Amino acid sequence: MTRNTTTRNTTTGNRPLIGVLGASGAVGRAAVRELRALGHTGLRLGGRTASALCAVAEEDPAGHDETVWADATAPDGLRAFTQGCDIVLNCVGPTYRLRATVASAALAAGAHCVDVAGDDPAAEDLLAEGDPARDGRTVVLSAGALPGLSSLLPRWLAGQGLNSASALTAYCGGLEPCSPTVAHDLMLSLTSGGADGAAYGEALAAVRGGRRVPRALRTAEDTEHEAFPGRVALQPYLSGESERLATALGLDRLDWYNVHPGPAVRALLTRLPGRLAAGDDPAELASRLNLAADLDLAGRRPYYVMDFTLSGTASGQPATAGLTLRAASSYRLTAAVGALAVDAVLRAEIPAGVHFACDVLDPDTVVRHLRSQGVADLRPTGAAAGAEQVEEGAL
Repeated sequence: MTRNTTTRNTTTGNRPLIGVLGASGAVGRAAVRELRALGHTGLRLGGRTASALCAVAEEDPAGHDETVWADATAPDGLRAFTQGCDIVLNCVGPTYRLRATVASAALAAGAHCVDVAGDDPAAEDLLAEGDPARDGRTVVLSAGALPGLSSLLPRWLAGQGLNSASALTAYCGGLEPCSPTVAHDLMLSLTSGGADGAAYGEALAAVRGGRRVPRALRTAEDTEHEAFPGRVALQPYLSGESERLATALGLDRLDWYNVHPGPAVRALLTRLPGRLAAGDDPAELASRLNLAADLDLAGRRPYYVMDFTLSGTASGQPATAGLTLRAASSYRLTAAVGALAVDAVLRAEIPAGVHFACDVLDPDTVVRHLRSQGVADLRPTGAAAGAEQVEEGAL
């Protein structure tokens, strides 16, 4: 059963009630801070550990937040948590096991929902149940770092000094702790996460001539890239989000690389499909992935990088625009995108229905927030750098 774990002033007046599920986790706690920075108070914080929720609530100087025990796998508890909320921000997983569970509970309670993950499986489940637009409700999925920001930043880049875009090369990855939820989702993504029951993406595939081409690229196990410190492994990987991005930007060519700076994690990931096929316990493999991430991180500072180079034309001439994002954590990037999606829904900037965050969030708003709140350092190059200088001069 759901229960309040603290006695606090939960009166929201005319303010919308935002429920944050998984509020004491790595993403949820950061999302609560991002929501407060956007001016949202009187939050309902949900999770399974009372003491951890109380610690998050105590960060609210006004003392208006409410903590409620909630478990995404317990229907009664989830129903009680969502009841009375205007919108629910879901920060729990595993994503491909929960699918649309949280969003469906929010809709049943008459609330909107933003999910920092969800992806194609959740969208398919929700539309099979009936489009939420008929009840005036909005669901925003994939409102995280990857997927989410990984498609928003190239869209922002496309508007910086280029008249048209034809090719994109992306490198995304970093060195940071691996949460249990991320570890389980990574394994589940090998067989789910994409559209129509497919895997989340396809290794070695790329876009050529505007369409997916299998085995178009090769893995580099030990190399260097200027945006990443030290030696790294580059794994070509084409996801459904990346394919949709190529279509949206009219790209002829797209090369996407997941970057693995840590040798322990990379070695385990290489063996993971075979170990799962051999019947190894997924929970044990997840624990090993967590330990491998800690081993790679030992004595080093965590970081996360997204590096994009977009080719096209400017004033009728060939041109390139680049952007490198550096952050201390992908978890905070995810929290920022999720909070911005909640804010956009509450401002009625996103229409009713089921959407992916990259299709409905304003890239300029996202970039301004990341910069103004110190979430990440963003360095444009080429045509993008020139476009920013012109804009600053105009201001």
